[in-house]
Amino acid sequence: MGCSPALERLDSVTTPQSIVVLGSTGSIGTSSLDVIRSHPDRMRLLGATAFRSGKRLLNQAIEFQPDWILLGDEAAAKQIDTTSLAPKTQFFAGNSQLDQLIRSDATDTVISAIVGAAGLQATWAAVDAGKRVALANKESLVVAGAIITARAAETGALIFPVDSEHSAIFQALQTGRKQDLRRIVLTASGGPFRGWTLEQMKTVTPEMALKHPTWEMGPKITVDSATMMNKALEIIEARWLFGVSADQISVVVHPQSFIHSFVEYRDGSVISQMSPPDMRLPIQYALTFPDRIECPCPDTDWTVASSMELFPPDFEAFPALQLGFEVAKSGGTAGAILNAANEIAVDRFLKHEIRFDQITQVSHNVLNHHTYDAQPTLEQLQQADHWAREEALRWNS
Repeated sequence: MGCSPALERLDSVTTPQSIVVLGSTGSIGTSSLDVIRSHPDRMRLLGATAFRSGKRLLNQAIEFQPDWILLGDEAAAKQIDTTSLAPKTQFFAGNSQLDQLIRSDATDTVISAIVGAAGLQATWAAVDAGKRVALANKESLVVAGAIITARAAETGALIFPVDSEHSAIFQALQTGRKQDLRRIVLTASGGPFRGWTLEQMKTVTPEMALKHPTWEMGPKITVDSATMMNKALEIIEARWLFGVSADQISVVVHPQSFIHSFVEYRDGSVISQMSPPDMRLPIQYALTFPDRIECPCPDTDWTVASSMELFPPDFEAFPALQLGFEVAKSGGTAGAILNAANEIAVDRFLKHEIRFDQITQVSHNVLNHHTYDAQPTLEQLQQADHWAREEALRWNS
């Protein structure tokens, strides 16, 4: 059981993959480059993109010497001195060439690590072109899961999850048959405010929310973890990625972040994937499946005493979770609305315009006031995204 029927025909990769990393200067992107760096016989960086981090992108290009790099912000691109690039490395300013570069025959694999709905178009291009896609941009499936998975089935594109939770589920699902699956269980660290009441949430500042107890992530994803909206989005992603109903998905809080998720079969067997929290492992597995090879991440030290705790989630303190289940059931335009409203709400919170607890309130309000469409086109989803952002910007308590 996997993310695509084409997985059944997948053999070991015997020649170096030509890999494009979308969002190479972010946390997932830099971890991806570390994996590529560790396996030069199996992987090579074909191309890399960033939005504004031109100097960092340039340094990556000097080391890896890809065929091309692209900086999305044209104003930032004008500040970059490209004379230090290798002669073979082309530099592109702006995103006008990105679709063509992704679809190129030279591209084997695309790591989609752009944060937010901005990554949807690039993910679509990779799936539409039948590429192997290592998907870290969960928003692609949250917004357009039905369309993307249907297109992957048509083109033979292979979608591998990079989120640690979905990678864990994908790995555990290799042990059984889909018809025997009872449910999948996503684990959540609980974030920095596990055990807090909804009333206490009103006092949370951006500085407090940006201190995650386990993972090092960008500000938007870190805040999503604190509200547990990240888990809501992962519920929706799992619904499309694994072709299950919302009723087959559960969430448990696991503060140690060692059990990355698990599946339960109808005979009561529970299969989990466990490892120290390091994103390089799921990234590498997405790039090497069906093979397992040495990874540049730390091994588990079984000589050290440790405990692994599981707790039920607090739906009252973290109402975002319920929104995730509702949207996973609804499908259609609901995912695009929730994701867009949340992105704006998080940005407004970080700017001290709204309270921490109001992030989910904004998302819930916008979701409840949108005109639902059960079978939208990609263009209609993009229109819904735009509408939700405008509504979230206008929201006042």
